[in-house]
Amino acid sequence: MPSDLRKVVLSENEMPRAWYNIAADLPTPPHPPLHPGTHQPAGPADLAPLFPEALIRQEVSTERYIEIPEELVHLYAVWRPTPLVRARTLEKALDTPARIYYKWEGCSPAGSHKPNTALAQVYYNVKEGVKRITTETGAGQWGSALAFAGSFFDVEIKVYMVRVSYDQKPYRRMMMQTWGATCIPSPSTQTASGRGILEKDPNSPGSLGIAISEAVEEAAGRDDTNYSLGSVLNHVLLHQTIIGQETLKQLEVFDDRADIVIGCHGGGSNFAGISFPFLAENFAKGAKYKVIAVEPFSCPTLTKGRFAYDFGDAVGHTPLMMMHTLGHDYIPPAIHAGGLRYHGAAPLVSLLVNHGSIEARAVHQIPSFDAAVQFARTEGHIPAPESSHAIRAAIDEALKCKESGESKAIVFNLSGHGHFDLTSYERYFAGDLVDYEHPESEIATSLSHLPVM
Repeated sequence: MPSDLRKVVLSENEMPRAWYNIAADLPTPPHPPLHPGTHQPAGPADLAPLFPEALIRQEVSTERYIEIPEELVHLYAVWRPTPLVRARTLEKALDTPARIYYKWEGCSPAGSHKPNTALAQVYYNVKEGVKRITTETGAGQWGSALAFAGSFFDVEIKVYMVRVSYDQKPYRRMMMQTWGATCIPSPSTQTASGRGILEKDPNSPGSLGIAISEAVEEAAGRDDTNYSLGSVLNHVLLHQTIIGQETLKQLEVFDDRADIVIGCHGGGSNFAGISFPFLAENFAKGAKYKVIAVEPFSCPTLTKGRFAYDFGDAVGHTPLMMMHTLGHDYIPPAIHAGGLRYHGAAPLVSLLVNHGSIEARAVHQIPSFDAAVQFARTEGHIPAPESSHAIRAAIDEALKCKESGESKAIVFNLSGHGHFDLTSYERYFAGDLVDYEHPESEIATSLSHLPVM
C-alpha cells in the first residue's frame, strides 16, 4: 500500500548526476534536421553559428546518459531536488479513489522548470567563450529563466518576447530586467524578420515562431552572439529529464508506482522532462505507463497538426525539422497560456506520438482555468495557465477513476506558478475569457504553406 506521506523531498546528494537521453531507446530512429536552403541533412557546421559545440554534440548524441557537470549540480542545488506532493486535499474534493501526485517545479527562482536547461545552456556557452545570447519567450518563463542563468555567469541576454504576452505579463519582463536582461516586444523593428511581419500586420500579436525568427536572425548576424532555445530541440528536452528521474525516486519513497503520467505541451520541454524517464521504463523494462501530452484547443499541434518537415520559426531561418506542425506561419489566438502558443512540437515528442507511445489530448482554456482554481483552492498553489492544462487532464483522469472505482496513481508536472499571470485569473473571474478553436479551413491553409520537399 502507498505510504500516507504528503510530500517527498530528496536530499541534494540524491539529485540525478546525469541527464537521460531518450534517443538511445527510441522505437524508431529520428529524422535528421535539414538545411533550410538545400534541404539536405544539416551537420554540426550548419548549427555552429548559433550553438556551442557541446550542445551540438548533445543534440545528435545517442548515449543513454550524459553526465551533468559538477558546477551545474551545485547551481541546481539552489532549488533542486524539487518536491513531489500527494494532492490529498484535491483527491478528497473530487471524492476519487485515484492517488494524485504533482511534481512542483514552480519553486525555482524563475518560477518554472525552465532553469533546468537555461543554466546548462549558458554554462556550455561560457565554456566556449560566448558572452552574449539572444532568445525568444512566449509567456516569459523561458526569458526569465535565461536571464536568471545569465546573471550567474555574467552573460548578456537579449529576449524577444511575444507581444501579446509582453503586454499581458509586465512582471515577467521586470524579472528579466532585474536579472540584467534586455526584453523587447516581438515582432519588433530591430530585425528584418520583425519589420516584415509588421508591414503585413502592424497590430500583430506575435508568436513564438516570429520571436524565434528575430532572435535567430540577430545571433546569426553577429560573431559575438549565440542563440538559445527554451524548448523543442533534443538537448533542451535532455536537460529537463532531471524532473522525471527525481519523480521516479520519490514515488519509491511513497511506496507507489505511477499508472498515468501527464504534462502540458507547447514545444515539449516540461512534458519531456516528466515523461521521458517513464517512457524509458516502458521501452526497456516493459512497463505500461500511460503518458498524456495536453495542449490547448487553440493551438492543437499534436492533435491536428501534420507530421512533416517544417521550419521552427515563422520566417524560415531555422533548419527544417520533422515534427507535428500547424504550419510555420500559423498565428495562434491570444490565449493566456502563452507558453503553449507554438506552431510546432519537439521532433522527439512528435515521433513518439506518431509511434503511439504517447497520447495527445487538447483541452479548452476555460475548463483549464476551472481546474486551476479548484487546484488552488485545495492544494494552495496558484498554477501558471500552461500548467493548468495538465491539471485539467489529471482531474479528468481522477474522475474516470471515480466512475470505475479504480485506484490509479496519476502523476503530473506542475511546471510553474501563476503569480505573474493574475490578470488572466482576473479575466476568468470576470467571465471575459473565451474558448478558441481555429476552423479546420484555417489550419488547412496554414499547412498548405509547408516547405515543398
